Amino acid sequence: MNPPKTDARRHHDPEVRGFASDNYAGAHPEVLAALALANGGHQVAYGEDDYTENLQRIIRSHFGATAEAFPVFNGTGANVVALQAVTDRWGAVICAESAHIHVDECGAPERVGGLKLLTVPTPDGKLTPELIDRQAYGWDDEHRAMPQVVSITQSTELGTLYTPGEIRAICEHAHAHGMKVHLDGSRIANAAASLNVPMRTFTDAVGVDILSLGGTKNGALFGEAVVVLNQDAVSHLKHLRKLSMQLASKMRFVSVQLEALLAKDLWLRNARHANEMAQRLAEGVRAVHGVEILYPVQANGVFAKLPHDVSERLQKRFRFYFWDEAAGVVRWMCSFDTTEEDVDAFVAALKEEMAR
Repeated sequence: MNPPKTDARRHHDPEVRGFASDNYAGAHPEVLAALALANGGHQVAYGEDDYTENLQRIIRSHFGATAEAFPVFNGTGANVVALQAVTDRWGAVICAESAHIHVDECGAPERVGGLKLLTVPTPDGKLTPELIDRQAYGWDDEHRAMPQVVSITQSTELGTLYTPGEIRAICEHAHAHGMKVHLDGSRIANAAASLNVPMRTFTDAVGVDILSLGGTKNGALFGEAVVVLNQDAVSHLKHLRKLSMQLASKMRFVSVQLEALLAKDLWLRNARHANEMAQRLAEGVRAVHGVEILYPVQANGVFAKLPHDVSERLQKRFRFYFWDEAAGVVRWMCSFDTTEEDVDAFVAALKEEMAR
């Protein structure tokens, strides 16, 4: 049978890649193949399908026998649903000042989730028990939102990593105060690849209660999941997912993407490659006089400081974002499809612009 005809046309050059975000990348071919495999025929809606059922088995292989996945549309949705499930109406969440839930989610955790964020400045995007204690007080003070959750990001928004021991210390400290721990894992695959450990080594094995599991930045077309690691820590998550408009009717198309990434090693291959390209980029940038790398390059992002006019000229040749425009700080992200040629061309362009 001939394939169906379509009027759709390509509107972009597929050879063009930049360093703005791993969200700019397309879907991995193996993920697209999995979507096609799941298409056709009828499957029960709202998560009662065969693909979502099989995803539970895969999630348990990564995060332990009691783990349960709730697929959602996107990362902000995952964070909002997860945090609602571990807070009361009067609850608050302690997080780093640079946390995605604070900086980049348009107030969704507070406006949609109905909770309060208590932020802490950090030098490298990472919380510690001592930093948590700056906001961990006042549980009996009716005038203050009650700290109930500590939220950390792995890898962090600044491209740095927590060691398993550091997360264990945070979990033990939070639990001692009666608080739960949420991990924003939009780039959890990059963290595991860099640390060279299974994802459970720094999640359920060290006391994390609930996890936002990323898929989109790792090669999915769309879709993430809330993964419950401690069943006793959550309340009414499936109702909260629906209430927060994150319940997919055709959920098989979210689940099969996560299955394609996680069933074998695609998630790890994609993350390792992105990390390796970031290392290659960092090595090239370090050789350019006048450019300063600000944080350890531990995942797939490079944060650098350079003259503002150079960044503006370079942006006309490659897409990337200012992280702190007033300070001249930029962020360069690598993806599963970034090539060595992409990196080398960017470094060459940077050298040219710095020499002007």
